[in-house]
Amino acid sequence: MVIKVYIASSSGSTSIKKQQQDVMGFLAANKIEFEECDIAANEDNRKWMRENVPNESRPATGNPLPPQIFNESKYCGNYEAFFDAREDNAVYAFLGLTAPPGSKEAEALAKREQQ
Repeated sequence: MVIKVYIASSSGSTSIKKQQQDVMGFLAANKIEFEECDIAANEDNRKWMRENVPNESRPATGNPLPPQIFNESKYCGNYEAFFDAREDNAVYAFLGLTAPPGSKEAEALAKREQQ
């Protein structure tokens, strides 16, 4: 399973650039393999991303903005959902992955199962 992060390499928005760097930096730091899919340089990536973000996750107006995160073709969420998952130590679950032993998320899951 490959995590795909849809980004815009030539975004004029500093907040979008920071969000993209935040997501990819976190994944790299935690050795979570991912593929960067640039919607600015590849029209197919742009179309695919826009078509596969579920209706309930789309903005009220306009198109979904990067970063958008998928596990293969399964939608995981946008930056806000990623940020919330990270704050809750639930990024692996958010990504549809099994938390590795010794991770904060695995420890939190073990605690919940013991209760």
